[in-house]
Amino acid sequence: MAQQLEIEFKNLLTKQQYEYLLQEFHIQENAIHRQTNHYFDTPSQAIKNRQSGLRIRQIDNYYECTLKEKSAAHTHIETTDVLTAKQAQLMIEGKGFYAHEVAKRLARYHISLDQLAVFGSLTTDRVEIPYKDGLLVFDHSFYLQCDDYEVEYESKDATKGNVIFDEFLQQYQIEKKATDKKIARFMKALQAEINNTNS
Repeated sequence: MAQQLEIEFKNLLTKQQYEYLLQEFHIQENAIHRQTNHYFDTPSQAIKNRQSGLRIRQIDNYYECTLKEKSAAHTHIETTDVLTAKQAQLMIEGKGFYAHEVAKRLARYHISLDQLAVFGSLTTDRVEIPYKDGLLVFDHSFYLQCDDYEVEYESKDATKGNVIFDEFLQQYQIEKKATDKKIARFMKALQAEINNTNS
């Protein structure tokens, strides 16, 4: 189990900007890794209502369950448990909850484990590059009928990270956009799909 503070900045990209950055940073095909997030919440969206997110992430044969809780504008507290493939599958099927440290955090907010269920999955092709005392991430995500592109910068310092990320966007002439987290983008797409079905 690990608990850590995550400081990250993100900005949506166009497909052309994403492909240009892959060329500029000389990214080879084998440097792109696929991961899938399975998102959980209760029917009353108890986790979303706390500005938090709960997911199981699969990267090849590695599985982890993470609760992300917002603590400041670009900062989250992450609580993570590593899972076996069997534990992850049972949790996705709603047959138990095996992320013990995450369960302790949820208990503090009186969120019932029995109420949790997967409401969707999102797959990302990800590139990670060390960059100016932090980590630069290029993501191509696909979910429902959508696919999108973004750049993230993870930093140990919110103030420095903000400056470095702004300079990066200026250098590559990328317009700064308010960018939701992946789970929020997924939720918007899901809601739009439900609205279209009902209309």
